[in-house]
Amino acid sequence: MPLANTPSLVATTAGKKRVGIVLFQLGGPDSLDAVEPFLLNLFLDPDIIPLGPLSLLRKPIAKLISSRRSKPVMGRRPPIAILTERQRVRLVRALSPYIDPVAVTAMRYWHPTTSEALETLRTAGPVDEVVLLPLYPHYSYATTLSSMKEWRRVADRAKNGTPKSKTSNRAQVTAAPPEFVVKDFYNHPSYIRGLVENIGRILRQFPDSARIHLIFSAHGLPMSLVEKGDPYPRQIEETVRLTCEQGAQRFPNWPRTHLLCYQSRVGPAKWLQPPLTATIERLAHEGVKEMLVVPISFVTEHIETLHEINIEARDEARKLGVGRFRMMPALGDSPHFIDALKDLVLHAVGITVASAQKDARAGLSASANPRPL
Repeated sequence: MPLANTPSLVATTAGKKRVGIVLFQLGGPDSLDAVEPFLLNLFLDPDIIPLGPLSLLRKPIAKLISSRRSKPVMGRRPPIAILTERQRVRLVRALSPYIDPVAVTAMRYWHPTTSEALETLRTAGPVDEVVLLPLYPHYSYATTLSSMKEWRRVADRAKNGTPKSKTSNRAQVTAAPPEFVVKDFYNHPSYIRGLVENIGRILRQFPDSARIHLIFSAHGLPMSLVEKGDPYPRQIEETVRLTCEQGAQRFPNWPRTHLLCYQSRVGPAKWLQPPLTATIERLAHEGVKEMLVVPISFVTEHIETLHEINIEARDEARKLGVGRFRMMPALGDSPHFIDALKDLVLHAVGITVASAQKDARAGLSASANPRPL
């Protein structure tokens, strides 16, 4: 059964601004039988693999790719749904002193779907404002934009389906609450701090971490999207820069050498370079024996981290003679990451933590002029 949004995650904080929060994530199959249909939904999205004049071939190509890629996937279900649920629970707890949060999850390619998330939010009752919070630190047409387009399509369809009033020939609809979109958070201080601390914990597993190679691996992207102005690679590079800059200040033995590469390429089109596997192979041939891979664009474990990096890349590195291979765990529901999400939500609805704490102590509603990001 799909992991559903449940009313237990609606905090009861009377007297505070009631804010709906939609957490957007790609999603993942909740059983081995769901792997192929999940991948089919993924590859049917034109924002993931733009085919241009060959768009008529999208469905047969998507079916072919999904059937092939579902075979070698790991022998247990990806935990992204469970881990996203934990993030949602922790975020609700973190926000409850300041607002009355109503948090739901919208998975782009599996359950709970965007339609299911919207229905859960509407069932929970009226909210003052809605914050759309994609769990993608870096904005991309293939992730953030795709999720926002799906939300708009589903929300507009629900609004247009509202019954007409008996007292008017014109459609009478309840005014929708203001929506605020968090576009990205690739340079948020708490997000960067979480990455630095996570890397630092793994560095302790190396005898001399300053000498290892730190490999940042981001999800790949077709060059056709980059050429259209997708800011994803620029934001990835900035995250890497900030992480290494602050990491070197925080840890004396921070690695002196770091690289950025990309993974999960699909199809023959040109994607961002260099690929993770080719990077590992090159380093191994150069005599590198110790490396730490940091999944830079993933905030929860998924097929790309648990299978592509921790199984396939690790096995390839071992065959090539790499003696010590480590992977940084995703941020998940770590305190720094949840703090970043909390700050993003409060900022979106115009609340500062200091004023919210003051109003909470006075028993007043901590409201401010809302502003979109």
